[in-house]
Amino acid sequence: MSEKEEEPQTGEASEPKTPDVAAEEINPNPDPPTTEPSSANNETPVASDKEKKIEVLLKATGDAPIMTKKKWTVPPDKTLGWISEFIKKFIKMGPEERLFLYINQTFAPAPDQTVKNIYDCYGTDGKLIIHYCKSQAWG
Repeated sequence: MSEKEEEPQTGEASEPKTPDVAAEEINPNPDPPTTEPSSANNETPVASDKEKKIEVLLKATGDAPIMTKKKWTVPPDKTLGWISEFIKKFIKMGPEERLFLYINQTFAPAPDQTVKNIYDCYGTDGKLIIHYCKSQAWG
């Protein structure tokens, strides 16, 4: 009888996620996180790590090349300067070229601002929208 009780519990132990994600790269997120924090299993640290990351939507403006992948998840402690360098590498810009970042098509934040700080103030619908361009567009 005890074997029957143990069988259903083994199905819950499968976890397809890998917790060893490099912190230096933005991780592509094709779908929103589907883990629910309501389950009180030993998988809670993995779920809370996913929740801590902020979904960022990168949109091209003006003459900037359009990125094939627009939605990314970023650790909250990364700066906007780090995101700017990531975009430059992704769209293969030269080191002498400038890239401008704008929040909500309104203002250009300082490069030392953290993603969490900007998200807390200007995040909408669970994501932070950042427009990027090669020439000054707003403000």
